[in-house]
Amino acid sequence: MTAPIAMRKPRKTPQVDWPQANQAFLTAEFARLTALLGGVAPPPRAPQQEEKFSPPPAIDQLTGLFGLTPFERDVLLLCAGIEMDSTLAAQCAHAQGGPPRSTPTFGLALASLPDSHWSALTPAGPLRRFRLVEADLVRGLTTAPLRIDERILHYLAGINRLDPRLSTLLVPAPPPQAIAEEHAALAARIAPHFTQNPAQNPALLIHLCGDDPDGQRDTAALAAAHAGRLLFTLRADELPADSSELDQLLLLLHRDSALLQVVPIVECCASSLAAPVRSFIERLTFPAVVSSRDPFPSRRLVTRCEVNKPRPTEQKRLWEQALGPASARFNGFLDNLAGQFRLSARAIQATGSLYAEAGADALWSGCRAAAQPRLEELAQRVVPAAQWDDLILPASQKETLRQIAAQARNRMKVYETWGFAAKGRRGLGVSALFSGESGTGKTLAAEVLAHQLGLDLYRIDLSAVVSKYIGETEKNLRQVFDAAEEAGAVLLFDEADALFGKRSDVKDSHDRYANIEVGSLLQRMEAYQGLAILTTNLKSSLDRAFQRRLRFIVEFPFPGPAEREAIWSRAFPSATPTDGINPGALAQLKLPGGSIRNIALNAAFLAAEGNRPVAMAHILEAARLEVQKNDRPLAEAEIRGWV
Repeated sequence: MTAPIAMRKPRKTPQVDWPQANQAFLTAEFARLTALLGGVAPPPRAPQQEEKFSPPPAIDQLTGLFGLTPFERDVLLLCAGIEMDSTLAAQCAHAQGGPPRSTPTFGLALASLPDSHWSALTPAGPLRRFRLVEADLVRGLTTAPLRIDERILHYLAGINRLDPRLSTLLVPAPPPQAIAEEHAALAARIAPHFTQNPAQNPALLIHLCGDDPDGQRDTAALAAAHAGRLLFTLRADELPADSSELDQLLLLLHRDSALLQVVPIVECCASSLAAPVRSFIERLTFPAVVSSRDPFPSRRLVTRCEVNKPRPTEQKRLWEQALGPASARFNGFLDNLAGQFRLSARAIQATGSLYAEAGADALWSGCRAAAQPRLEELAQRVVPAAQWDDLILPASQKETLRQIAAQARNRMKVYETWGFAAKGRRGLGVSALFSGESGTGKTLAAEVLAHQLGLDLYRIDLSAVVSKYIGETEKNLRQVFDAAEEAGAVLLFDEADALFGKRSDVKDSHDRYANIEVGSLLQRMEAYQGLAILTTNLKSSLDRAFQRRLRFIVEFPFPGPAEREAIWSRAFPSATPTDGINPGALAQLKLPGGSIRNIALNAAFLAAEGNRPVAMAHILEAARLEVQKNDRPLAEAEIRGWV
């Protein structure tokens, strides 16, 4: 009976250190070229065992990337060998009868290397097209010295890093830690466009547009990661204006897209693209992404996708992910957070990780601060501190203001949970018009609402928004709305009739553009998803179409005696020393609340200057100063019994 044959275990292929193997391969190739230059038949190449050498040597990877012929490959190796192998350098100098370490010429390559062809050094060939080698053509093509580009020399040696000439413009963008589900799905769809060889196949340009620049970058970074590539950002406003510098940038970017598997994303911040930017985008023939707020026309084939900030339900999921286990402490609070602020996934991740151990108030304040710098360039921030008790209004007006606050608080529940937003995203904001005489409390009511909602109040500076140039007002106002939606801010348009006045009959081009401006503002106002408050002294001057788009209209009446007495009773803070002030007598003065507050403040300064408590005499003197502004005297009946 024969014994069973023992099964032999397969031997493991020894792991080869790639840098050492690559260097050994180069040394062998340089020896082969040395023999060819010396007229000696080189030894046959040993077949490469892929299981021992993976990935392939750098020269073979580069040959495949740029489609080099065997002769072009040898020309590139010859130029590299002059820098890396002293024996080959000496043999090259001897063959040309030149000094030691002299650079090879194209004529030497044609005479010494096999499979030579003249087209190897044409401008359209890969050696010169991608600047793998540089030729000094002053003395003619065949006698032109050839020199390898430094970036390519390092690549052949096994060092693959971004070209230093690109490092000042390109910034790496790693895949996101958190991303909206719809953005992740989009990244999976566009990833196959990045798998083409950028050196051989013109690629389709991906254009991501919308109001979420962070989401556009994260979507592109995730798509690049799916394709095994790296994403680098390039700001359009940093592109060189000089055409020769732009040509070099395109070439280097094209080359490194192949060598380093890089996908650039050109981020266009301006609404209109300058000529160099348009030219640059049109000439992107390798896998690339362009991101911008608005679509732009292009003569080339473009795949355009919208990337907007996540909807409230998705933002709530992102908040839960960012806060981790701590999200259980914010039960119910995240609905308000997601409904009020419109942040990108990246902003949610950063804010959530920073405030995960803090309380709800700190998290809310962190969201409020997210977009403050953007808004403060366009509007004046008002720190709201007024309470409901500071607002003296009839009961019906106060009830309407409370309804405004309630709708702003419960948008997430009504729009998303109860499904009202499924019928359309327009008209989801809360817009209100406060009309009434100057000083009747319109701005104060806006402060009360902002304070009750825990939001910042921004008064729109018309001087910074309105422009005499066509289209500039709309652009400026859109920036205000976009920033306010992100920060969940309350927008206050004082003297709104200056922006939203009635459209007039068209008599000339100015009337036409003015009407277009009002129409575009009405549309953007309707699309705004936050709380916007407009104040006017002349309700009748507003466009009727605009009034239809308003959800609330609150009339602020001139205060009667009872309201004026209540305002006077609250005019002086509790810390202010007073002496014999009679609010009932002061209520005889027929002035609105704003004027009453001015009188109280001026009377306080008069008393402080005399180092005495505020008395009726101080208020009388301040009242005379106030009514002088309106060119009317104080009636005897208004000040009877004051002093």
